[in-house]
Amino acid sequence: MTPTLTLVIYMAILTWLTVLAAALIRTRGWTPSGTMLAAGNREGLPPATGFAGRAERTARNTFDNFVLFAAIALVAHAAGATSPRILTGAEVFFWARIVYIPVYYVGVPFVRTLVWTVSIVGLAMMVTAIL
Repeated sequence: MTPTLTLVIYMAILTWLTVLAAALIRTRGWTPSGTMLAAGNREGLPPATGFAGRAERTARNTFDNFVLFAAIALVAHAAGATSPRILTGAEVFFWARIVYIPVYYVGVPFVRTLVWTVSIVGLAMMVTAIL
């Protein structure tokens, strides 16, 4: 497996963890009533405000960006593209996402946008190397 595809797997795991964290935070899954809510059909969820809202938006943003990253990485692999910029772009994307998650959880608005932009630059590096 190539290093770029390894990053796709790591990003899939990271995406799943953000979705899981958001669900647990919103339902307070560490409490008995939260465990029942999380294990149920999720009717009557409390509103996703404050930290729970940020966790949910982080998960949604991570999922959306993972889809783009995976598509670009898989196209690069299928096309046999071998430019080092593909791996560099994938690494920039991955590490920016690692930074993005806690920054969004804490709620730092301008830094969050800056880190997100860095991840998009990583995607752009990959795309320009393929084209």
